[in-house]
Amino acid sequence: MNPSSSPVRLVIVGGVAAGASAAARARRLSESAAITLVERGPDVSFANCGLPYFIGGEIKSRDALAVQTPATLKALLALDVRTSTEVTAIDRAARHVTLRDLASGTTSSLPYDKLLLAPGAVPLRPPLPGIDDPRVFTLRSLGDMDRIKAAAATAQRIAVIGAGFIGLEMAEQFVHLAKQVTLVELTPQLLPPLDEPMTHLLADELRKRHVELVLGDSVAAFEPGAALTCRLASGRAVEADLVILSIGVRPDTTLARAAGLDLGARGHIRVNAYMQTSDPDIYAAGDAIETEDFVTGDPAAVPLGGPANRQGRLAADHIFRPSEAKPYPGALGTAIVRAFDVAAGLTGWTEKRLRAAGRAYRTVTVNDNHHAGYFPGAKPILLKLLWAPDTGRVLGAQCTGLAGVDKRLDVLATAITGGLTIDDLAQLELSYAPPFGAAKDIVNLAGFTACNTRDGLVTPVDALPDDPAVQILDVRPPPLVAAYPLPRAGAINIPLGALRARLGELDRTRPVVTVCALGKTAYFAARILAQNGFAVSALTGGIRAHFDPRSPAKLPTP
Repeated sequence: MNPSSSPVRLVIVGGVAAGASAAARARRLSESAAITLVERGPDVSFANCGLPYFIGGEIKSRDALAVQTPATLKALLALDVRTSTEVTAIDRAARHVTLRDLASGTTSSLPYDKLLLAPGAVPLRPPLPGIDDPRVFTLRSLGDMDRIKAAAATAQRIAVIGAGFIGLEMAEQFVHLAKQVTLVELTPQLLPPLDEPMTHLLADELRKRHVELVLGDSVAAFEPGAALTCRLASGRAVEADLVILSIGVRPDTTLARAAGLDLGARGHIRVNAYMQTSDPDIYAAGDAIETEDFVTGDPAAVPLGGPANRQGRLAADHIFRPSEAKPYPGALGTAIVRAFDVAAGLTGWTEKRLRAAGRAYRTVTVNDNHHAGYFPGAKPILLKLLWAPDTGRVLGAQCTGLAGVDKRLDVLATAITGGLTIDDLAQLELSYAPPFGAAKDIVNLAGFTACNTRDGLVTPVDALPDDPAVQILDVRPPPLVAAYPLPRAGAINIPLGALRARLGELDRTRPVVTVCALGKTAYFAARILAQNGFAVSALTGGIRAHFDPRSPAKLPTP
């Protein structure tokens, strides 16, 4: 901004990630600006992603979650911070907002030159019978956290409704507190954003920790009593002393709607690449906005802390140095969750989203260890890769495993951002020493497998066909087959080392699907058969990638 001009009056509605980041960046860009941060709650800047871990005791100090207080923000950034204050209206013509002090009820007017809306999102609370029972909680703020932690001290049976990221974190933390946990999810799988086979390891881990999973069911009502009964749509009753409702969020855009700002189809505030709303003097950032998907440019709303922080920073950049501000590239939706010893996450598009959108894609699934298998402590990791068939550009990835999941997701998020292709993944030079990785990392392996698929060296399938005309060839060693048989009768077992000598046991007039534990040996077998005149496909990712761990095909963990 021009130093000789009048100081810019910037009003920010909402703190936490987007609002507090915008305020901090704004002050670093302008010492003269009059920056007012208005927050409806009592806490202006806190680590909301850490809330479950304080409830469960992994984070010991509550103060560790309070990133900044009004006093520290005033001291560090010379901000005018007004907590427990609500913005009730925006007068766009006069460029001022109406404030209401929640303690006294008094109202006042505050002028602005630029206004940033960062109201966030609020948890979904559908109008179910009994939902206002005081034993039904949602988690969004430090106050919510305190109430849940206090209630959990005397509760034994916990029902967590919704098995998304927060639901899984809460289930884990309640187990740490030695609670009896039931996890209810509307869809037939945990972690609905992921493709279903990528959640098997998570489900197995939760069951090992004695979390009861109720999948493909939903809450229809809460019935009060000595215990709170969660009456499910199936008719089943789940009794609980405490319920965590974690079924999603909706954008808090009441203020924006009343001000006549453009909203998206799902009620989010529409912004351009510089976080400007339909009013160029009003910006918006965080969970309440609709931006663009990085890969496709489609409208996207991603309620995550990382994007919210970057959006707040970008809005401040565009206000105070518009010519230097770089446009927001769009959202990938990169996210990860831990449930005990298992981590799972995604970046970019999933297969279910691509299929629903009618977009062309190809996919492979690969298994490996998170570092060199011969080095002690190697843990299994599963990676699913999706790419565009015409260009080979990486569209998305999912990863689950016992170690190294975050590293691979970060590499693949960077690959998508850089527009890399499956050929680029095959050639990525990643750090390698036996305690850290492998000479051919699983990211390279996914690239190799995708290139082989594109080049016609292998035809992958992601399920065993029901067609009796198809020969299922299991190339695992016989002892492993006997211990962990396929859930399909009639499979032929010929170990890979004996395959060339026993080709005569297969019918050359019938198609073959090769199967192994991890997918690699099935590929080797498919290459042998293809070059000997067989019509052959291979089960991508092996048995571990596609069969629920409760099935007879469960494999031992390396």
